Amino acid sequence: MPSIRVLSQDLKLSRTTIETAYQQLSVEGYIASKPQSGYFVAQDIKKLQKQPSLSVSYSQPQENQGLIRFNLGTDCIDSKHSDIKLWRKHVKDVLGRQEILASYGDPQGEWELRSALSFYSHGARGVSVSPQDIVIGAGTQSLLYLLCGLIQENVQRVAMEKPGFRQAEQVLRDCGIEPVLLSADRDGVCVPELEQADVQALWISPSSRPNGRTIPMSRRLRLLEWAQKTGSLVIEDDYNGELRYRARPIPAWQSQDSQRVVYMGSFSKLLLPSVRIGYMILPPRLMQRYQRRVHCYNQTASKVEQLALAGYIREGQLERQLRRLRKLYAEKSTELTEALQKAFGKQMDLILQETALYLLATVKNGMDSQGLVRAALEQGVRVMPSKQEAGFWGQVQMGFAGIPTQDIPEAVNRLQKAWRRE
Repeated sequence: MPSIRVLSQDLKLSRTTIETAYQQLSVEGYIASKPQSGYFVAQDIKKLQKQPSLSVSYSQPQENQGLIRFNLGTDCIDSKHSDIKLWRKHVKDVLGRQEILASYGDPQGEWELRSALSFYSHGARGVSVSPQDIVIGAGTQSLLYLLCGLIQENVQRVAMEKPGFRQAEQVLRDCGIEPVLLSADRDGVCVPELEQADVQALWISPSSRPNGRTIPMSRRLRLLEWAQKTGSLVIEDDYNGELRYRARPIPAWQSQDSQRVVYMGSFSKLLLPSVRIGYMILPPRLMQRYQRRVHCYNQTASKVEQLALAGYIREGQLERQLRRLRKLYAEKSTELTEALQKAFGKQMDLILQETALYLLATVKNGMDSQGLVRAALEQGVRVMPSKQEAGFWGQVQMGFAGIPTQDIPEAVNRLQKAWRRE
C-alpha cells in the first residue's frame, strides 16, 4: 500500500485521516501492518467475491387488508374498550424513573410485578403462590420454551386433548418433546386412553376446551390422581381463565396440587394483544432447578411494561377492567349468537368459546373451512379457519372481541350473503 505520507499528498488529506483509514482496514483484516515496512494487502483478499446487491422493499404487506370491513378475527380486541389512557399513564410513570431504566431487569421478572401477581392470581384464580415461585416472560410460548428446558430430561412425550394447540405443539417439537393428541369426551381427556399413552406430562386448557365446556371436578380429580400415581406433570394453560362471564370463573388446577401443576397465565385479552407479558408458576422441584440456572437466562418481557403492569394491578385497575370486560363480552357474545341463529337457523351449529372470546360455527352448506373464510372475505368480513386440519369440517371461528357491537348485525348480514348456497 502507498505510505501514509505519499497517500496524504496524493489525496490532499491529512495524515491523521489516512492513518485512521489504514488502521480500520487493518482491524477488518483487509490489510496487514509490517513493522519498518508499511501496510500490505492481506494474502486472501483476492478470494473475496463481491455479492450482488439485493433489492429491499420497506413497504408493509397489505394483503387482504383493504377487503376487510368487519373484523371477526380472534387475534384482536376493540380498542375503544381498552384502558389505553391508563396504560399510557403507567408506562409514562415508569419512563420517568431514570434509575430503573439504567439497569438490566431481573431474569425471573421484576419483583414488583411478581409481588402484584401473587395477590392478583389468588383473588382472581384461587392460586396460592409467593412471588419467589413466579417466572415472568413474553407470553406463553416464550415461557414454554423455558419450561421445556427444565423438564426435557424427564419428559419425552406430552399428552394434549384433540385438536391440540398448534403453537405449543411446535415449541415442544423444537425442544425434542413429542406432543401426543388424545381423544376426549364431553368432560375432557379420556382417562383410559391417557393411562395407555406412555406420556410423562399432560397439557390442559380447562377454560378453553374445543367443545366450550369446562372440565368437571370429578374428571379433574381423576386426572390429578393419574399424575400423582405416575409421577407425571400437569401443565395448566389458563388462557383468560378469569374472563368468564356466564358463570363464576372456576378455580385453577394449581390450587388443588401445587406440587405437580405448572400454571401459565397471560394478559393479551385483558390489556392489549401487543402487550406480551405472561407468567408461570413452577412447582418447588422445578423452581429449584430453575434457580440453579436462572443467571443463564435473559428476561424476554420488557422491563418497562412489567413495571407498568405492576402499577396497573396494584392500583386495582386490572380488576376493574376485568369487571367491565365481563359485562361487555357477555353482551357481545349474546348479540352475535342471536344474530347468527336468526340468519342461519338450523343451517349453523354454534359453540361458545367463552374465555377465548369466539364462536365456533359449523356451517352446513357443503363448503370447507377455507372456502368459508374466502367467501366471507369477499363480502368484507374476516373470520378465522377452524383449528381442525381437515378441510371438510366446514367450521370457522368468529371472534367478537374486536368488532364494535353496533357492527355485528351488518357483519352477519354479509355472512348470510357469503354463505348462501343457491
